[in-house]
Amino acid sequence: MKTKLTTLWGTALFALAMATSPALAAGDQPHLVATTAQVSFEQDRADILAMAGDYKVKFDMAETTSWRDDYEPIKAKISGGHESVRVIKDTGREIVLQHLLVAEHEGNTFIIKHWRQDWVYEPAKVLVYAGAGKWVNRDVPESERQGSWSQTVWQVDDSPRYGGVGQWQTVNGVRSWTSDWTARPLARRDAVRDPVYDHYQAINRHQPMPGGWIHWQDNTKMKTVDGKAVPYVQESVLNTYTKFDGYSVSAADDYWAKTRGYWEQVRAEWDAAIAVHGGVTVEEEAQTGTVISARLLSMGTEIADGTLTETAAVDEARALIRDATSKQPSQAAAQTAPASADY
Repeated sequence: MKTKLTTLWGTALFALAMATSPALAAGDQPHLVATTAQVSFEQDRADILAMAGDYKVKFDMAETTSWRDDYEPIKAKISGGHESVRVIKDTGREIVLQHLLVAEHEGNTFIIKHWRQDWVYEPAKVLVYAGAGKWVNRDVPESERQGSWSQTVWQVDDSPRYGGVGQWQTVNGVRSWTSDWTARPLARRDAVRDPVYDHYQAINRHQPMPGGWIHWQDNTKMKTVDGKAVPYVQESVLNTYTKFDGYSVSAADDYWAKTRGYWEQVRAEWDAAIAVHGGVTVEEEAQTGTVISARLLSMGTEIADGTLTETAAVDEARALIRDATSKQPSQAAAQTAPASADY
């Protein structure tokens, strides 16, 4: 009997100890940490890759709150179009998505190479906007890299627009990626009006949704005064991408098939300039973005139309980019609001 009681008592103590001892945290179990990180990484990739497809796009932009007594918010603006998004690079830790805008006018279809978004997992640096016509590489502290993705957005001619770092998360059952605060040049919709403000500080958010995805922007429109950024007005932007293929999707794919080699070389030339200078400086203007944007885009169209060879276009593009990035912006250009597409 004594032996039986001793055994029962020992069993009870063991059970009590197990019940009151905390479970090992994931950080104490390396295999669980690795598994969780891998699952998160794969989910992040799936959300980024899911942005590829064919869409009807709605751009909804509204200045909401004035931060000054002497500024009145402008009227809200809604526009839209059809856009095809293609994965043009996927190495696992880097994904590149190219947007192609498809427009129709008087029965003719036109393809406009639109913006591009590059995603990099746990980046060591990110290219950020640093003022009129200037972008610089910013080091990402090691403490901020783990589990993070950078998103760098490029303009229609593959010159830079803005970059930010953030993490994909699930909150209230909804997936989203949210950037840090990022500086941006003015979008074309603002730059052509010659507004009082000259750049944005923004938080950027991407979220998958049933049948597509959305892109939120929380923009503080700023003016640089005596070297300091002064807030003028808050803007809310919601770009909605809804799956839709009732337009000439084949025209977008045909254009890209004919011009992808040219644009690959254009990207490489911009990358080379950025690598040499630790960033890039290029003069911008309100209508087309950079001073060389119109020609770079027109050469893409000429290649697609068969009126210009890829070799000749690449040679001219390289010369244009090298010349444009070797100069500092003129004083006049520095005082002019830089522009880029509405994204």
